Formats: sequence, structure tokens, C-alpha cells
Amino acid sequence: MIITRPVLSDIETMREIVRPEVERGIILERSIDVMANMIRSYRIAWEEKSLLESTPKPKKLTLENKPLSALKNPVMLGFCALHLHSITLAEIRSLIVAPFAQRLGVASALITDCQREGKMLGVKEILVLTYKRALFEKLNFIEISKDKIPNQKIWADCILCKHFPLCEEIALIKEI
Repeated sequence: MIITRPVLSDIETMREIVRPEVERGIILERSIDVMANMIRSYRIAWEEKSLLESTPKPKKLTLENKPLSALKNPVMLGFCALHLHSITLAEIRSLIVAPFAQRLGVASALITDCQREGKMLGVKEILVLTYKRALFEKLNFIEISKDKIPNQKIWADCILCKHFPLCEEIALIKEI
């Protein structure tokens, strides 16, 4: 598996992967223009198509440090974004893994990549709102009260959600 920064031409495929979760109300929809504006905050996980089609299927993918061009037939596995709220707080957003790539370590690799960048930038904490508590707890995130979420998050994002104000997502945070 390789994690890269997207280019604008990746947005259509990203939207295809996230569409089912947007339709279910699990992830907020972002327009093409908003995604283009935020393109620098995203990261994408890729793998060689032949590896995904091989028998037996891999139990877990290995993260490799090589360019996307090293893959002959790259397949987008999933993506997420790291959004900065302040000089001390960032948020992992829009974490999605394609159904065929779930349970292969893709989400954990994307989250770890966000943590690495957050630490490099000097962020002290990373926040997430999720329905996948176990995934984040496995990576040492701890649950916090939604009252501790910055107001700018509520009024910029949460108000756009079809579940607002009856949010069932869990807020978790991690010091990095």
C-alpha cells in the first residue's frame, strides 16, 4: 500500500468511493469545488490491482515508501483529510475505505499518516467525530464530551449534517 497526496483529477474517484456513505448520512458531502479547495489536506491509500485480485487475498496490506508511479495499475483504496482548527488542534475528516479494501489496515494507515503530519506541523491534539469508536480506540484515541469540540467545528460543519443537532457520532481525541 502507498499513501500519497491527491491531485485534482483524483476527486471524481474520491467522490465515487465516498458516495454511499454520504447517501447514508455517515459522512458529510463535500462539493467538487470544496474538495478542490481542500485538496492539500487529503491523503489517499493505493494498492496494485493485481495484489487485490490475487488468491489468496492479502490479510493485511503493508505500507511502502515509494511513489505512486511504482504501481502499474493503482487502485484507490480510501482516503481522509487532516483539517487544522487551530495551532494546537487538528481533525481527521472524511475517513473512508472502499468496501473491497476494508479490514486490510487501510484506515489505520491513513490515521497514522494524519498523526505523523500533525506532529510534524506542531499540532498537540487530533480530534475525530466517528461511528467507528473501536478503530480509533485501538490507535489510543480517547472519548471526550462533545461539549469540548470547538464552536467553529459545530457551526462550520455539524450544522450541515442531516443529523444535527441529534448527533450520534462519538468524539475522540488523541495527544500527539
